[in-house]
Amino acid sequence: MTDSTADNEAGRAIARDTGAPTRVDRIVVLDDEAELRNMLQRFLTGEGFDVRTVPDSVRLERLLERQSFDLLVLDLMMEPEDGLSVCRRLRAEGQTIPILMLTARGDPIDKVIGLETGADDYLAKPFLPRELVARIRAILRRQQVLRGDVPFAPTQLRFGAFTFHVPRGLLLKDGEEVVLNSAEARLLQALASTPNRAVSRDNLLLRARGREYEASERSVDVQVLRIRQLIEDQPAQPRYIKTVWGLGYMLAADVVA
Repeated sequence: MTDSTADNEAGRAIARDTGAPTRVDRIVVLDDEAELRNMLQRFLTGEGFDVRTVPDSVRLERLLERQSFDLLVLDLMMEPEDGLSVCRRLRAEGQTIPILMLTARGDPIDKVIGLETGADDYLAKPFLPRELVARIRAILRRQQVLRGDVPFAPTQLRFGAFTFHVPRGLLLKDGEEVVLNSAEARLLQALASTPNRAVSRDNLLLRARGREYEASERSVDVQVLRIRQLIEDQPAQPRYIKTVWGLGYMLAADVVA
């Protein structure tokens, strides 16, 4: 068993223990370059997704007739039919599958055209694999919220002597404010948006900083350590911000409102 496979199995087991869904998201990749298709399939499979690839729009439509998918990764620059045409036709046919468009073009107008055509997001090549996964998960999460699979974020949480007002980023201990810097407040808000569920470092970065912000996963670890020092009696043995091995972190808290 490879390391990535072991991580995926551990993550699924932890998700079952924490009550998180264990359903594997299904992704289809359309790209006319075999090397890129194979690379994306290996990488996204290693991230826990169920991945299929196709080299052209004809085989894509045949596949979509037989199976349902949660997201389409679509290359813009293809022959003989480019990604814009594929996206436009899918939307005209009533296909609602979320689409993440990949392109070598960096011109902002191309991004606007792609989004207006019906794409849900747009990523220029070359891209960091971590950013691709973060954007995929962000799109999938938005779809879950729209379907009602994920509840809306709570506005107030309680853990131990602490109360956290999520929209304001305000942390109180026995009614007295605990001072957080802006980065700590944003990270705690990111964790608090889905309490008692594991959140990956990628997703925390996306929630706390937005997709345009460049930061490392290490910065998440540093901020978590600082918050633990504020709220945990024993930071080395945390009760509230727990490490979920193979996934990320989880805020153990009661929803007040």
